[in-house]
Amino acid sequence: MTFSLAELMVVAASRVFDDEGEVLATGIGLLPRLAASLAMRTTNPDLMMTDSQSFMLSAPNPVSGLKTHAGQSNENWMGFSRVFDNLWSGARHALVGPSQIDRFGQSNISALGGTYASPKVQLLGVRGFPGNSIRHANSFFVPAHSRRVFVEGECDVVCSIGYNPERLPKGYALGDIDVRQVITNLCVMDFAGPDFQPRITSLHPGVTLEEVRDQTGFDVAAVEGLGETPAPTAAQMALMVELDPEELRAKQLKGNPPGIRDVTAATQ
Repeated sequence: MTFSLAELMVVAASRVFDDEGEVLATGIGLLPRLAASLAMRTTNPDLMMTDSQSFMLSAPNPVSGLKTHAGQSNENWMGFSRVFDNLWSGARHALVGPSQIDRFGQSNISALGGTYASPKVQLLGVRGFPGNSIRHANSFFVPAHSRRVFVEGECDVVCSIGYNPERLPKGYALGDIDVRQVITNLCVMDFAGPDFQPRITSLHPGVTLEEVRDQTGFDVAAVEGLGETPAPTAAQMALMVELDPEELRAKQLKGNPPGIRDVTAATQ
């Protein structure tokens, strides 16, 4: 069976929501949103989602390239005040795409290079990352694994809390931090190594441990008996077609003509 790298990453990312129960899933970007939608249809039917605007869904809407919500379901209203109720109670899991991640699991979406007052590249600002990271689970989605993302030292701007004892808010311990998983175009990682060290939990087909370590700016551990990231099943592939009928997922990864890399594997 043939599947794309994008589809492999969506399935791997969907597993971050396994058996999590009734929490609000926020997938930032098309592939993370597909991952949350796939989880809602398979391993976690109790997952809550919005339509990326302000309506609650009991079943995920298909993604669309149209700038309209015509024909899309909207069953209940969930404005920002209700989102923050979920956020501050911890009943949320965000799957986000930072510009930088460091060895502590801290992330950056604010600015790159230079100084804080005069950066070389201005990005989004810290936005909701500080409050999100101290109140609920976060996972990261990285389409292009490199040392520019997985940086040596700390992030240029630390936007979210990680496993850095020197930056813990008052009253917090390392065990209170909840950075779950990192899904990249090379592998799946977590921060469950010794002393919360970054750890590789699986390698994508054709990727070596040396390749991942060479593209990472800090030391990473690896699980014993490191194996291959599980391939999508036929049922998961069929659901992705249903959730993304316009095949927008094929255009999301850069540098792999025509935007994805085909992988062939046996699936159950």
